[in-house]
Amino acid sequence: MGIFFHILVTNVLPMGILIALGIVMQKAFALDIKTLSKLNFYLFSPAIMFTLIYETDISAGMIGWVLLFLLLFMAAQFAIVEPVIRLRKYSPGMKSAMRNSVLFYNSANYAVPLNQLVFAGNPVTMAVQIIVMMVQSLVPNTYGIYSVNAHKADMRQVWKTIVSMPVIYVIPLAFLLRGLEVPVPSFAATPIGYLSDAFIGTALLTLGVQLGNMEWRINRSLLADVTLSAVLRLVAGPLLAWLIVSLMGLDKLTSAALIVSSAVPTSLSSVLLAVEFDNEKEFASQSVFVSTLVSVLTVTAVIFLLRIEL
Repeated sequence: MGIFFHILVTNVLPMGILIALGIVMQKAFALDIKTLSKLNFYLFSPAIMFTLIYETDISAGMIGWVLLFLLLFMAAQFAIVEPVIRLRKYSPGMKSAMRNSVLFYNSANYAVPLNQLVFAGNPVTMAVQIIVMMVQSLVPNTYGIYSVNAHKADMRQVWKTIVSMPVIYVIPLAFLLRGLEVPVPSFAATPIGYLSDAFIGTALLTLGVQLGNMEWRINRSLLADVTLSAVLRLVAGPLLAWLIVSLMGLDKLTSAALIVSSAVPTSLSSVLLAVEFDNEKEFASQSVFVSTLVSVLTVTAVIFLLRIEL
């Protein structure tokens, strides 16, 4: 019970407050959601990725093992979401929205503080989480953009959009500068730090603004879809992660970090993609909101079952 309330108070409740503020701001001032999503894609997300990669000590061996896990994990998630898509006979836009709600999980503003809580700031588990966050930032900005646009735009325009995403350049740049031990000049480090610090708050406010912009009535069909998304993300996700780390034979600490990371709710990236490219915005917002609320119970259960000494 103590773990439950600790997670609730330190992770979920603060996020809920920011989301609620976004809803209130939208109701009061009718904010421009497109502008907010562009700020996240082009400024705040690249800044936090650069900061975390540049400042965290990560070995090449760990990067290789975690990347292998993530490759297998994403393939397994594809395998479980595709039958659902076929059975539900979704439209092209809804197909990509459902895939994104399962494949993209909140590895930044939920999983990072959760990792610090569960593993007491352990540098090994935090390094694991940084790699997961790197991939979960890169994939939505490449495959995610392709998936929400492939059915309604020519491939030339899709690739033009992908190569315009700063995060795909920021990640290798951060690794290069860290590897060569090149210091970031103070005139650049200061604004990068400001933008990085603004990421979590702005992303959650953006979600709140989108929630405040939609109708709060959920029809039966959409409720079923949101429920399926939450089950695939919160229940199937950690089960698949447990199976994969067991088959890979990873050490207990790395395995636990990957399983906990896989148990977090749907990423805000799915909402930002839906808003930026006008693709099933209502479903994307509700899947993030519902999975975040339900994760209070499911994440607690995962931590309990792993028997992690807190």
